[in-house]
Amino acid sequence: MTLLVTGASGMLGGAVARLLRSRGESVRTFQRRASGITGVEDVAGSLGDPQAVKRAVEGVDSVIHCAAKVSFSGDPAEFERVNVAGTHDLLEAAHFAGAGRFVYVSSPSVAHLGHSIIGAGAEPADPTRARGDYARTKAKAEQLVLANDDDAMPVTAIRPHIVWGPGDTQLVERVLSRARAGRLPLLGGGTALVDTTYVDNAASAIVAAHDHIERVHGRPLVVTNGEPRPIGELLARICAAGGAPAPRMSVPAWLGRAAGTAVETLWRGSNADGEPPMTRFLAEQLSTAHWFDQRQTRELLDWTPAVSLDEGFARLAAHYGGRA
Repeated sequence: MTLLVTGASGMLGGAVARLLRSRGESVRTFQRRASGITGVEDVAGSLGDPQAVKRAVEGVDSVIHCAAKVSFSGDPAEFERVNVAGTHDLLEAAHFAGAGRFVYVSSPSVAHLGHSIIGAGAEPADPTRARGDYARTKAKAEQLVLANDDDAMPVTAIRPHIVWGPGDTQLVERVLSRARAGRLPLLGGGTALVDTTYVDNAASAIVAAHDHIERVHGRPLVVTNGEPRPIGELLARICAAGGAPAPRMSVPAWLGRAAGTAVETLWRGSNADGEPPMTRFLAEQLSTAHWFDQRQTRELLDWTPAVSLDEGFARLAAHYGGRA
């Protein structure tokens, strides 16, 4: 069996590709730069290039689609092009190439409407009310994928929640950078309970979804460590692992959301590069509870997380040369 993993130059896609290689699978990867993974066949290209997508899927038996444009801000058209049109082209090419399975790596943000999520499952993706361009386009792509589930190529959507680990540039490095600059406030005291997922657990759940797709095709599943912690504790432990000062300043949640909206608006109007220091979506993520019932996920995937949060933080500290 040959499996295509998109986005393998990223932390999660790379973890999926390495896990598949470790059990002897033939793995092809598709992304804009080399994956750096021993023993895989790298195909260079962009999801925005339909011809490159066709080359990537030629002769593969399964597709695990991890690649996406991930950011709190940016050109809405670029999110649409990569996350929606790119997924459409990959799905269509996989069908044409005769691939037998398609796993779409989604996000719980596709169903996060700005209020707390407490013990929920995988609620329906809602692109009309999703918060921000990333969540909106991931929701549209998830709906597209699941609508194309059939006997010839069963598909599923796996939503790992807040994936982190050594080498993480999306969460860990941003937290450490802001903490070192004194720009990491706690919203609402940092008391909101939040689920996260250590990267190795997210990768093993995605591979389990591929292996058990007959049980989960046509539906989404949320994946987490199943260990919700106060957001203040999570941020403090990331900071401790990376040798940065823990956040101490607390800002009322309502003020953080208002500031996020204002900063985001000003940032877009100024055409500034990079990401704004705060957005409405980020403020909501930092101030609302979002943790999930994992019983159905674990039963359907025949899967449990192998790495606890405590072990994950120890590994993160070792990565930065210290001890948690």
